[in-house]
Formats: sequence, C-alpha cells, structure tokens
Amino acid sequence: MNELYNEYSKYLKKKYGEKVYKLPVNLPVTCPNRDGSLGVGGCTYCAEVGAGFEMLENTLSVKEQLNKNMEYIREKYKAEKFIAYFQNYTNTYLQLEKFKEYINQSAVENIVEVSISTRPDCIGDEYLEFLSEFSKRTGINISIELGLQTVNYHTLKKINRGHTLAEFIDAVLRIKKYNFEICTHLIPNLPYDNMDDVIETAKILSALKINQVKLHSLYVIENTVMGTLFKKGELKLLSKDDYIERVIKFLEYLNKDIVIQRLIGRAPKENSLFVNWGISWWKIKEEIESEMIRKHTFQGAKVK
Repeated sequence: MNELYNEYSKYLKKKYGEKVYKLPVNLPVTCPNRDGSLGVGGCTYCAEVGAGFEMLENTLSVKEQLNKNMEYIREKYKAEKFIAYFQNYTNTYLQLEKFKEYINQSAVENIVEVSISTRPDCIGDEYLEFLSEFSKRTGINISIELGLQTVNYHTLKKINRGHTLAEFIDAVLRIKKYNFEICTHLIPNLPYDNMDDVIETAKILSALKINQVKLHSLYVIENTVMGTLFKKGELKLLSKDDYIERVIKFLEYLNKDIVIQRLIGRAPKENSLFVNWGISWWKIKEEIESEMIRKHTFQGAKVK
C-alpha cells in the first residue's frame, strides 16, 4: 500500500539521520502590507501578533532565543539537531545589513538548517546571494517558506494579500537558482475558493516543483477584518468535513515527492473567535488520515 502522504518528520529523519526540531525565532520586523508600503492592516485574517503566537520576545537576541528553545526541546524530546525558524511576519523585509546580522547569529552549534518565512514579493537577489554565501561558509542548509494561501488571484485580492500568483512564481524561480528548498503556506478553506481552486493550487505547486507544503485551516481572530465580518454574520466558513475533503483532494493532485509539513495548524486561543471547529488539531489530522484510508487514496493518486 502507498503511504498516505510524504511526511515532514520522516523526511527530516532521512535527510539528517535523526529527529530534527524547529526552533522559532522572533525578529522585530513588520510587513509591507502593514506599514503602508503596500497597504495597511495586513491580510484580512492576520492579527497583530502575526503568525508567531508561541514565540519568545523579540527583545531577546537570536542566540538567546535559540539557546532557550534548544534547552527546552532537548530536555523534553532528547533532540540534538535543530532548525532555526525565522517565523513571524516578513523576514526578508528587514534592511539587508540587519538581516545579515540576525542570520549570522543563528550559526550556533547543532543548528543544521535555517528556515526563513517571507512573502513572495519580498525576495531580493542580494538576500538570496547572502544566504548562499552563509550556507557555504557555515555548512547550514537554507529553506525559504513563502506565504501564498491560494493561487486564485481574486481571493488574494479579497484577503488583501498585496500580491498575486505572478509574484509567487517569480519568487520561486529566483530561489530555485540557489537550490534552496521552498515550502509554500496554504489555507485550503478560504471562503472565496472552491474545489477547483484547491486542485489548481496543487497542480501549479507540482509544476513548479515546490519542495514542501504547509496547510493551515482558516482561523478567525478579534480585531481583524475577518473577525469583524464573522461577528456580523457576513463570513461564511466551511465545515470541518469540507476542510477534510479539500485537503484530501489537494493531496491527490499534488506530486508525491512534495513533503507535507502539516495538514492542519494550531492557532492562539487568546482573542480567537473561531479555531479548528473547537476540535484539537491532532484529532482533525487523524480524521484526514482515516478518511484517506477509507477512500483507498494517497498523495499523488490523481497526478498524471
């Protein structure tokens, strides 16, 4: 029987020879969609804390954050290899010299990879050139995580992303020149998308030979545009079963070589109006896997 999907944990173990854990790093950085460069207020679902709700304060240095997180994970999981994950907001939106300073601080013992989260429209060649030099100098691998959410440009406009599919494709082509691995962030259950959008997203990522994918169900937070719409009853959210159906369909049309970092994410409970239908993320993950087994399907099942 085929494996259900290409799991990230297994991929890391094969690549590095043992379990590897991600350590979040929080930098004092914003987003061009917040500071007025592209727009204000950010994406309609994005809260003031961005994506980093389980992170240390950005007043700590990169080394301090890594060492604190490393100590905790090492004690809890007996891990010895780690990924420095620059997670929150748009990390390549920093001034180049500041960016170099922070990345250089991540070259501490037992860090085998640096993962940088950013926007497709904030990928400059000079940043990629520096990361290539850093990798050669330190022996640390580089991966780039790009927020896309959907390939539907109408939806991208509605959620105020500030970029379209074109910028994403351009970013992928730029990054590919340096052989860095690329992870794409997606929200399969955006209320403005349908199943055709989900399938098209899988096909485009497969055609671009994306390395990894990270799926996140839509959650609704106070003091966001979506939060306001939700409280007014003007935001129609999909059911849990719809989410599961979309994830499975996405996987069926996704190339089997693409690694799945996660099937569903977690979200902060504080100020949350809606998170994962009030169900633990791991239970929904188990439901997705059980449904795939019931349907006798797997990642890449419908790839031609």
